[in-house]
Amino acid sequence: MEITIGVQNLARELVVESDQTPDQVAEAVAAALGGKPALELVDTRGRHIIVPTASIGYVEIGGETKGRVGFGTI
Repeated sequence: MEITIGVQNLARELVVESDQTPDQVAEAVAAALGGKPALELVDTRGRHIIVPTASIGYVEIGGETKGRVGFGTI
């Protein structure tokens, strides 16, 4: 699933590919906006992405991705 995070004072947005469900991501975003100091996500390669809550502009949570077809899936 693709997650797009708009960060204040940055021209580009962060795009993260994650194996987390949309509900898990929504809970993490709600917890961050509810008082946690940072939004913490894990991408498909196991890397941790930490964004300070004060700098989050928006979070767009994509739907579940289907299996990809082609040479890029090897």
